[in-house]
Amino acid sequence: MSTLAIRRRAVACPVAITILLALGSAPAPASTARCAGAAAAPGSLSGTARQRAVVCEINRVRGRRGLPPVSVDARLTRTAGRFAHAMVSRGFFSHVGPGGATLQERLQAAGYRGRSAGEVLAWGQGRYATPRAAVRSWLHSPPHRRVLLGRNYRDVGVGVALGSPFGGDMRGSATYAANLGVAH
Repeated sequence: MSTLAIRRRAVACPVAITILLALGSAPAPASTARCAGAAAAPGSLSGTARQRAVVCEINRVRGRRGLPPVSVDARLTRTAGRFAHAMVSRGFFSHVGPGGATLQERLQAAGYRGRSAGEVLAWGQGRYATPRAAVRSWLHSPPHRRVLLGRNYRDVGVGVALGSPFGGDMRGSATYAANLGVAH
């Protein structure tokens, strides 16, 4: 696939990278409440504002389906943030880091002792790099939708790194990692 084609798609990764060809047709959340910054270019927001926008969008979708909201957990947030930045700086896009560390190992190292946890990853450029586009891409992918809508999850941590895990001149790109879990 050409670099141009990759730039036009938001990417999410269940095990292998899934390129979402129909992102533009992904359903928009029906709620009339808006999440501040959700449609803004990631570079125009502070890191905290980007994270809040993603959490807000996740909770909007969960609320529409009668699920309880997830609450921000500092350990999950640190883990997701470090992983998103590592993907950009080290040039990889996978749930397993270059050294072989899995989500469970990363969470354990952060002191999060959850009964269960899930992770969703995305990256996009331009209009596909917004917090709302990342959440929509996850909802458009059945494995990611199952994580976001996991009935048992109560905690969330979001990390957003400006840039692409694929290198090159990817101005206006953002890479997302969200960890959801339920602590003991």
